[in-house]
Amino acid sequence: MSKIICFALSFSWSDGTPVFTDLSFTVNTGRTGLVAPNGAGKSTLLRLIAGEYEPLSGSVSVDGVLGYLPQTLPLAGEPTVAQVLEIAPLLHALRAIESGDASEEHFTVIGNDWDIEERARAELDRLGLGGVDLDRTIGTLSGGQIVSLGLAAQLLKQPDVLLLDEPTNNLDRDARRRLYDVLGDWKGCLLLVSHDRTLLDRMDRIAELDHGEIRFYGGNFAEYEAAKQSAREVAEKNLRNAEQELKREKRELQQARERAARRASTGARTNADIPRIIKGGLQRRAQESAGKANTMHSQRLDVAKAKVDEADRALREDQTIALSLPDTTVPAGRTVFHGQRMQVRSLFAGDGIDLSIRGPERIALTGANGVGKSTLLQLIAGIQPPDSGLMTRADGRVAYLSQKLDLLDLDRSTMENLESAAPHLPLSDKMNLLARFLFRGDRAKLPVSVLSGGERLRATLLCVLCAEPAPQLLLLDEPTNNLDLTSVEQLTSALNAYQGAFVIVSHDDRFLADVGVNRRLELADGTLTEI
Repeated sequence: MSKIICFALSFSWSDGTPVFTDLSFTVNTGRTGLVAPNGAGKSTLLRLIAGEYEPLSGSVSVDGVLGYLPQTLPLAGEPTVAQVLEIAPLLHALRAIESGDASEEHFTVIGNDWDIEERARAELDRLGLGGVDLDRTIGTLSGGQIVSLGLAAQLLKQPDVLLLDEPTNNLDRDARRRLYDVLGDWKGCLLLVSHDRTLLDRMDRIAELDHGEIRFYGGNFAEYEAAKQSAREVAEKNLRNAEQELKREKRELQQARERAARRASTGARTNADIPRIIKGGLQRRAQESAGKANTMHSQRLDVAKAKVDEADRALREDQTIALSLPDTTVPAGRTVFHGQRMQVRSLFAGDGIDLSIRGPERIALTGANGVGKSTLLQLIAGIQPPDSGLMTRADGRVAYLSQKLDLLDLDRSTMENLESAAPHLPLSDKMNLLARFLFRGDRAKLPVSVLSGGERLRATLLCVLCAEPAPQLLLLDEPTNNLDLTSVEQLTSALNAYQGAFVIVSHDDRFLADVGVNRRLELADGTLTEI
């Protein structure tokens, strides 16, 4: 019975900002989906369990072998597939023995893992990477292939406890299906962070992280949503009742004050002929009685107001991003990009591919992992030079958001990054934009490096969309990665305010429909096809 136990766990950032205080919970064998708004600390919690972060106080214990797939994986570089799988020394030892070197150190390295290459290839094949050579460098793989490779590395450890942070990021439909199948057979303890509804619906329970506390809900995500909807209906009823009680208390307080005023006026007339000393006593008792009544009704009014505030907080939702971006407007029919016979490393078929982007087109670029979608975006952006072909771009800035979200200075705050992107924007306008992108108070002053994936995307969008000059062509590579459902809605509202052209690589059909995609392109077998 593998499990995770966290007891009285507390953690804060280096600037003192608290993330968890005295958090205690247990995750037992089975599949648990962890949900929460971006910034609530989901990834931080997984890092604490994995031992990457040290808690300020409290303890974390894991029964059994631990496997951990983080949200952010290296998407470039020279490490080989074998190195990522952590089997390169074993393969080297096996090759040495096969070539006749019987040194004892080789046998020590191998231990009981004589079948490591077969097991590695089996895991790769199970995740759709059967054709990937073990000596291939990760810089030649797509983002989705790297995620699948990272998962294969963890499964190869044969873990008892598995932590997965947004494991469907960058995965195409086939790769997601393979992941669903792998986790469907999982028998150990799984704690998974995801915004993928299909994956969350395959969980045995849902853990909700809210305001530093965890609540467990039996059943999958659909059952969790039903439970939350029921709770919301109760909260709405409580709010209506609290508002009615507040109105009643206000009315009764006003009536009590009016009665006291009438009694005081009547008493003054009635007691005109009473001796002064007696009249004074009557007035004091009347004032004390009125004061007590006023205090009682005021206290009841305060209680009623508190109930309204509590009921309102139970219903309050994150605000959506609402803004106007007129400077991004592109006239209809204007060609913002034109490419002919574009070719990179023989990635595309024949003489290459052609592509024109006109006016405020909203284009979805789809295709399997590894076919060259990110490369095509980099060609359009001018980041990747073509080996052959012609390209022209209209005047105006092209903004490219890669899967790595690497446009911002991680050591600087969102506010400081915005100042660099739009130096001539008045301070009041900057503060307004920060608030509209939901960076308020101290949150706008935190280094970008400590922001969640969703917050970092919002910060990047803010600096890109509001930069000087405004972009007229926007290129987004899997922008919904790392986003919770609320953040996807926020991204959607931001893109719906954008009035230029954009090309989006995404496997999320609902998101593509919500942002008004009006043209779809599929890249397959080196050919770009209108669908």
